[in-house]
Amino acid sequence: METKRKSPAGRPRGFDTDEALERAMLLFWEHGYEGASTAALTKAMGISTTSMYAAFGNKAELFRKALQRYTEGPSAYLARALDEPTALGVATAILAGAVRTTTRPAQPHGCLGVQGALSTSDSGQEARDLLVAWRTDGCSCIRERFQRAVDEGDLPPHTDPGLLARYVTTFAYGIAVQAASGVGRDELQELADAALRNWPAL
Repeated sequence: METKRKSPAGRPRGFDTDEALERAMLLFWEHGYEGASTAALTKAMGISTTSMYAAFGNKAELFRKALQRYTEGPSAYLARALDEPTALGVATAILAGAVRTTTRPAQPHGCLGVQGALSTSDSGQEARDLLVAWRTDGCSCIRERFQRAVDEGDLPPHTDPGLLARYVTTFAYGIAVQAASGVGRDELQELADAALRNWPAL
C-alpha cells in the first residue's frame, strides 16, 4: 500500500497539463462533446488514455475543465463586459466580444458553450446539463447587472432586466451559430450594432 501511494507522486507526469487542456478545449470547441472521441482527444493532447484519466478524470470531467478554461479564456469578455459603466456599454461589449471570439481565424468558429452539446445521446447528458447551467449562469449575471442599472437610473424604471438579459444572450448565441455557419466578422458586427439601436431610452 505504501509503495502504491508513493509511486505516482514520485514519477514526473511527462507532459504539460496546461497545454494538453488547451488542446482538449479546442477539440471540444470544434467538434462538440460527442464529436470529440477519447481517441481524438488523446491524440490531440499527445498523451495516452491512461494519462488522460489520471490527470483529468473521465471524458465528462475533462469537458468540465475545458469549459472552465474556455470561460476564463476565450469567453472572459463576458466578465469584463459586466464592469462597463452603463447597461448599453455592457450589451455592446458582450456582443462585440461574441463577434470577436467566434470569428478568430486561429480558433474554431462558433461558441463551445452553445454548440458543445446541442445534440448528444444519453452518454452526453452530463455535458448537456453542464452547458445549460453555464448559459443560465451567464444570463443571470447579465440580468443582475441590468437590475442594478434600473436601480441606479441607467435604464428606465419599467425595464424588465430578465427579458433584456435574455435578449442580449439570445442574440450573442445567435452570433455564435452564424459564425459557425461561416458568416463573416464584419457582417456579424453590423447585426450586433443593429440589435442595439432600439435600446431602452431614458
